[in-house]
Amino acid sequence: MSRDEHRASVAAERGRRLVQEQHTRRAEQRQRDVEPLPVPDRESRRPHVPRQLERLQELVDLREGELVALVGPNGAGKSTLLSILAGALAPTTGTVERHARTGWVPQRTAHYGRLTARENLVLFARLEHAPLAEVDELLEAFELPGDVRAVRLSVGNRQRLDVALALLGSPRVLLLDEPTAALDPAQRRRLWELASALRDDGGAVLVATHHHEELEQHADRVLELVEGRLA
Repeated sequence: MSRDEHRASVAAERGRRLVQEQHTRRAEQRQRDVEPLPVPDRESRRPHVPRQLERLQELVDLREGELVALVGPNGAGKSTLLSILAGALAPTTGTVERHARTGWVPQRTAHYGRLTARENLVLFARLEHAPLAEVDELLEAFELPGDVRAVRLSVGNRQRLDVALALLGSPRVLLLDEPTAALDPAQRRRLWELASALRDDGGAVLVATHHHEELEQHADRVLELVEGRLA
C-alpha cells in the first residue's frame, strides 16, 4: 500500500469513527432538531425561485439509510433545489418538510476567510449549539490546519472545511452541492466514504455531482434534473 493510500485509509477510518461517535453522543443528549447550517453573507430578501422548481418538493423524498445522487446539466436547477431543501431559499409555493437536523455544503464558500479553520468551526458550533468538542474531532478527521486563516487554505482544504462545518451537530440529513469538484482523487474517496458511513448509520445524503463515474459505486438512487424538472 502506498503512502497516499495509507493516509487515505487512515482518514477514512477516522471519518467512520466520527460518525459513530456523533451517533452515540446524539442518542445520549437527545438533541432536538434545529434549522440548517447558516451561510455567511446570505441576502435577507427572498430570491426568485424558478417556477419549474415549485413542485419538486413533492417529488424529492429522502429516506433513512439512502444516498441519492442528483445529476443534470449546468443550469438545470440542482443548486437551487438543494438551497430550497436546506432552507436557504424559500419556495414560491408549498413547503419543504424537514424531520431531522440538516447539514448543507453549498457550491459557494460557506465560511469566513479572515477566520482560521478552528475559529470558523468554533463560531458555527456556537451558532448551531453543537458541542465544542466536535471542533478538534473535525479538524483531525479532515486533516485541516486549525490555525491557518481560511483564505490562505488551498481550494481543496476550503472545500473540506465547508464539509466539516456541515457536519457540526451530527446532522442526519446531508446535502452536498458538487462537494468533490476541487478535491484530488484521494480526498474524493474519503468524502464518499464519509457520506456512505452516514448513510449506513441510518442518515440520508443527497449529492449533486457531475462525476457520473462515481455513481454506480456509491449512489442508491439517481435523480436527473433537466430544465428544472425531474426526468
